[in-house]
Amino acid sequence: MRQKTGWLVCGLVVSGLIAPALALSDSVGEEGIYAERLHQPPYNLTGRKIAIGQVEIGRPGKFGFDKAVAWNPAMSLAGIFYQDSPAKSNTYVDNHAAMVAAVMVSQDKKLPGVAPGANLYSGAVGSLRRGGQPEECLSTQHIALQNGGDVRAINFSFGESLQRDPRIDAKLDGNALLTQCIDWSARVHDVLYVIAGNQGKGGIPIPTDQYNGITTAYTAKREGKFIKVDFANISALPQGTGRRLIKREINVGQRRAVSLLAPGNKITLYDLKGQEVEVSGTSFAAPHITGSVALLQEFGDRQIRQKRTNWSLDSRRHEVMRVVLLNSADKIKDLGNGLWLGMKRTTVDKHNRTWLDSDAYQNPKIPLDIQMGTGHLNAFRAYQQFDGGQWNPDQPVSSIGWDYRTVSVGSYKDYILEQPLKANSYVSITLAWDRLVELNDKNQNQQYDLAENFTDRGLNNLDVYLMPANGSDNNISTCASTSDVDSIEHIFCPIPIGGRYKIRVQYRQQVNEKIQPYALAWWTVPNN
Repeated sequence: MRQKTGWLVCGLVVSGLIAPALALSDSVGEEGIYAERLHQPPYNLTGRKIAIGQVEIGRPGKFGFDKAVAWNPAMSLAGIFYQDSPAKSNTYVDNHAAMVAAVMVSQDKKLPGVAPGANLYSGAVGSLRRGGQPEECLSTQHIALQNGGDVRAINFSFGESLQRDPRIDAKLDGNALLTQCIDWSARVHDVLYVIAGNQGKGGIPIPTDQYNGITTAYTAKREGKFIKVDFANISALPQGTGRRLIKREINVGQRRAVSLLAPGNKITLYDLKGQEVEVSGTSFAAPHITGSVALLQEFGDRQIRQKRTNWSLDSRRHEVMRVVLLNSADKIKDLGNGLWLGMKRTTVDKHNRTWLDSDAYQNPKIPLDIQMGTGHLNAFRAYQQFDGGQWNPDQPVSSIGWDYRTVSVGSYKDYILEQPLKANSYVSITLAWDRLVELNDKNQNQQYDLAENFTDRGLNNLDVYLMPANGSDNNISTCASTSDVDSIEHIFCPIPIGGRYKIRVQYRQQVNEKIQPYALAWWTVPNN
């Protein structure tokens, strides 16, 4: 049977196409995320042999297995499931899930996906009349364990309403069971979770309040390019009309939800009947990000096989993928002189404000713009960021790079940039680490079971600074990101004086463990 799931997917709007319209290839190409460039020589990245996942109420249909699939879509599914079991034919086949999957892995020449060579494992939660967050967590765990436990990213284009949450006076505080499940799985299974943002009245905000993954808002085209946050996104400060509703749709306190933008307005896809339909919503922004992870991971595995210098298995870490994607996001279009880090578009919010107008740009306590996060996904710039390689703080580091390491409470790691930076250029730095959520494993089988729950052990407090290379005092840094509540720090600032600089990662306050793993990515402009 086919379940009706529209009220639980993230702002899905569908209309039939009568005349030619925007295509998926637009959002995958230079109008959108620049992934098509990576498909072509000399890069030849399609996500080959990389496992990614999808969890929704329903699942994509499979030709020859499900009667609802009236045509043979050019899309290969590595596995389809119902909760923690193989899927049965003609059950929980869903149009929405099929279109989300197509954004990631469609092999159609007209409407190609972001990662057409990736292996997609798709899980259906099933009817919510007989379940909820426990069954969603079980389904999520099952997808994370596929491919021998090597699934690099999992896409969530659905969510749960606060009205269905069993907690008394439920809030978006990160402690719904499904949200805790996501953060636990990210750490234990080493998976990057990509969560579609909230868009509806009453909405489906759980698990947009997760800490350890990426939550997206979606953009629409302006002047031929995806640059503007769509008005349907619920991503505003709780002021004025609708204040009470907005407060229930965004995280409690000062912690921001949206971390990255991706195309999601008027995307053309095939439905289960093989007809072209035009869809909008964060449901279709999230899989652009998930597919991009597959492209990057194929490249990373290639580097490992070739035993490239400044490369290791750390490249597979979900924290590394998180900082690589966020740090390479487009904010302000480069004028051609490289001072704006080669960015390809100026991204604007609903009120046409740029990142330079945001409180995140002005206030070191706020790392993310409430509507734009760190900016707009650019898969090619993410490749360039990743290609910078891994660098050790024990030696001078390249102008572009990343690292995965640990820092002890009360101490810091300094990354001294090898080359002096150019005056009036911009620098982008992103630091990320995990909230520690642990499973209350009653039967000690090291897996989540339906009767079990989680414990939130909190978030250690890390900060990041850009300082003169010979500096020692954090208080006289050139730029800083020092949020008290986020699991991410982000710097985007100009270099006032050319010269030698360093990046400092500081473990400021212990909440759980004394040693904290973290990932760091940086992009600077050397003066050469």
